[in-house]
Amino acid sequence: MKTPVVDGRGRILSSVKTISGALTAEGINVGIVCGRFNDLITDRLLDGAVDSLQRLGVSPDNVTVAWVPGAFEAPVVARAMANRDDIDGVICLGAVIRGATSHYDFVAGQAAAGLQRAALDSGKPVIFGILTTDTLEQALDRAGAKVGNKGAEAAVTLVETLSVLRQLDP
Repeated sequence: MKTPVVDGRGRILSSVKTISGALTAEGINVGIVCGRFNDLITDRLLDGAVDSLQRLGVSPDNVTVAWVPGAFEAPVVARAMANRDDIDGVICLGAVIRGATSHYDFVAGQAAAGLQRAALDSGKPVIFGILTTDTLEQALDRAGAKVGNKGAEAAVTLVETLSVLRQLDP
């Protein structure tokens, strides 16, 4: 699709080709890595992700869930899933809640860096659906209470990213 590029005064300068993702997911195979730690939160994130995938057209038969102890263990399993030929993309779900020690800083940062590396190494989307919050209440809000469900948002992000990547594939 051609979209006009407009300057500050509203004048059309040129037309550029744009690629944007569609939210249809029929036929895709999804891996989900879900942390057991803080399962009060992660169970809700997983429910949101699976529900969203089904609403977008992903068959339940095309979803594989791998449970890991916590967010720190997610990157290695996400990378293994992403390297499989029968997985198109991976959603990682977890909850890291700040406590009284510096443990939070190590886990959250390393989980994020590891998931980014898994995506770049595999060439497949690995979506960061790990909550990093200060309180349990904030995590509950983001797992379906007040601020929507970040697991559902991660599923939409995966589908849209896969759509863009498929359009870029020669």
